[in-house]
Amino acid sequence: MPKMKSNRGAAKRFKVTASGKVKRFKAYARHMMTCKTTKQKRGLRGGDTVDSANMGNIQKLLPYLGAK
Repeated sequence: MPKMKSNRGAAKRFKVTASGKVKRFKAYARHMMTCKTTKQKRGLRGGDTVDSANMGNIQKLLPYLGAK
């Protein structure tokens, strides 16, 4: 059986934390930032974790990610 391939786009977007959760970046933080409030922009800073409802899809895209 051949090796499974990771989705390269997903591999660049997701990382595993030390506790085994998957870290992601927040959407809507790339452009048109002048019309967003300071509170919105502050909320978009930093990362977030992938919801448990989406973990199955992430594991299909990245079979060797090692997430719990």
